[in-house]
Amino acid sequence: MFKRLRSDINCVFDRDPAARNTFEVLTTYPGLHAILFYRLAHVLWGWKLKWLSRWLSGFARWFTGIEIHPAAKIGDRLFIDHGMGVVVGETAEIGDDCTLYHGVTLGGTSWQKGKRHPTLGNGVVVGAGAKVLGPIEVGDNCRIGSNAVVLKPIESGKTVVGIPGRVVKKSSANEKRRAQMAEKIGFDAYGVSQETPDPVEKAIYSLLDHIQVQDEKLQKLSEALVKVGGETIDMHFPDLRDAVLEPDDPEQAAHLKPEDEKENSSKPRNRFDSEK
Repeated sequence: MFKRLRSDINCVFDRDPAARNTFEVLTTYPGLHAILFYRLAHVLWGWKLKWLSRWLSGFARWFTGIEIHPAAKIGDRLFIDHGMGVVVGETAEIGDDCTLYHGVTLGGTSWQKGKRHPTLGNGVVVGAGAKVLGPIEVGDNCRIGSNAVVLKPIESGKTVVGIPGRVVKKSSANEKRRAQMAEKIGFDAYGVSQETPDPVEKAIYSLLDHIQVQDEKLQKLSEALVKVGGETIDMHFPDLRDAVLEPDDPEQAAHLKPEDEKENSSKPRNRFDSEK
């Protein structure tokens, strides 16, 4: 018991540079308090004292702001940073050396009995506000970005961002460099780094690159056709730069007006506006 307590305290020093001494960690870290309450409630649950264990977990929720069901299975050295709003469901399983930030939910998507909460492997980092839902498995050393919503299983070593969660694919060179940095600092804060790309943005840019290549090929085909005596149809394509979105929200529409319209709209329209 004391060995596990020592490892729970040491993991705080490993992952939180703000931790100064053992007394401070024991008395001021709600994440550690929640883990200690959970350990006791889990033992009571195993002894079939289920009401008492649920009451203790409820008291821990009131005291720390972190709700962990006593039937959940949690490994060693779980670090809950800040902690407020963290929810761990009844059938959730968490491996060793995992990190959860505030607002994380390991929840279910069904009212049916049985396995309905996620399973996290070893070394998983779940960013602030992220939701991992359903009886899915998250592989070892995965990173789940802040506010991501994960509904599908994740292979080991992957980074997931967005709603719904999408796997971020990295180039081999960047992946090696970032892996070295991750090993150096020990973990990725909030599950993502500043260099983590947006999969949707990447897909859009890929489509634009594809369209550009097609446009260049069509131009070359037209020139080759003219050289051999063929005729081409001169078609006018609309300039996309002239396209203007007109949202229903007047405030958003004001931001999309041309510059000359913005200048005119900023001028006083009556004497009351000029007095302002």
